[in-house]
Amino acid sequence: MKRTLSILSLVASLALPASLLAAAPASVAPLLQPFVDKHELAGAVALVVDKEKVLSVEAVGFADIAGKKAMKTDSLFWIASQSKPMTATAVMMLVDEGKIALDDAVEKYLPEFRGQMVVAEKDGNHVLLKKPTHTITVREVLSHMSGLPFQSDIEKPTLDGLPLDAAVRSYAMTPLQTEPGTQYKYSNAGINTAARIIEVVTKMKYEDFMEQRLFGPLGMKDTTFWPTGKQAGRVAKSYRPDKANTNLDEFPISQLIYPLTDRAHRFPMPAGGLFSTAQDTARFCQMLLNGGQLDGQRYLSDAAFKELTRRQTPATLKDSYGLGFSVGSDSFGHGGAHATNMEIRPAKSVALVWMVQHGGFPGDGGKAQGVFKNWALERFEK
Repeated sequence: MKRTLSILSLVASLALPASLLAAAPASVAPLLQPFVDKHELAGAVALVVDKEKVLSVEAVGFADIAGKKAMKTDSLFWIASQSKPMTATAVMMLVDEGKIALDDAVEKYLPEFRGQMVVAEKDGNHVLLKKPTHTITVREVLSHMSGLPFQSDIEKPTLDGLPLDAAVRSYAMTPLQTEPGTQYKYSNAGINTAARIIEVVTKMKYEDFMEQRLFGPLGMKDTTFWPTGKQAGRVAKSYRPDKANTNLDEFPISQLIYPLTDRAHRFPMPAGGLFSTAQDTARFCQMLLNGGQLDGQRYLSDAAFKELTRRQTPATLKDSYGLGFSVGSDSFGHGGAHATNMEIRPAKSVALVWMVQHGGFPGDGGKAQGVFKNWALERFEK
């Protein structure tokens, strides 16, 4: 009853018609449509999956407002930092195989990190460096505890303009911002470094490993760093509030090079470069909901799965992060820069996938995901 009341209260606070309440248990679309009608949400795909099947998948609104192109359940989205847990999962597959150890120094695999220094003092006139108390480890780069910066200075203006080995060499040349293991510092550089280790130990390109060992076997046919021509036509456009904060303006993905199909000038960015669909992302979530296995194939051992999804950051810090995953008291998952999100809830045997392309929302648009989440947990709680 408490969850039902919370949804009733939320619907009332958003001034949604009472007639929608009858439809809410069967479908979330009528609860999301008012956000679209009020120009607070361009469009969304909302999906719920359990260990065995898709329980619900619905699309509302537009993938292209000006073109009057409806959002579809197979629309593609830039999932950005949701790439991080996928990369971390690949690392843990190699931990299972004995090819990587989490507490090994990164320099064991990437000698360019030998002699890396940490900032001891810094102001507008000088920077003083010193040796860190220890060299950064694989565990630390996966949990944002390494002290590596978010990106290096040469990764500008976009994040996908450098081959992975070149990007990672630039991190090795950059001083650590904090002592390893002492502070949480969200870092694309850390995840990218872990991905480069995959290349070194497997002698495969990172993107090939991901396709052959994770995406292909899971049936994630639309998950890629380079959408094909046909796939690019299914990518939902990104929107943000206009200057008056009353409507939506279309804007490009500034972190990436266009055209997105360009394999000559765009490179895989393990920390945030993937495009995917709700159904593909749900396959990944479903594998995790099953503790690292799906359809008779095991991707992670029980030990690797637990390590991946447990809190790695110290309890003294407010940021709760595992290995490539944000970790809550009863869930784990990750969001993306344009507001996509996945949340795996083992105790309730469901995973939620929320696909939008938004750099902010006017009005109450930011509450749409909460409406979906409350609806899903009420309807599909086990």
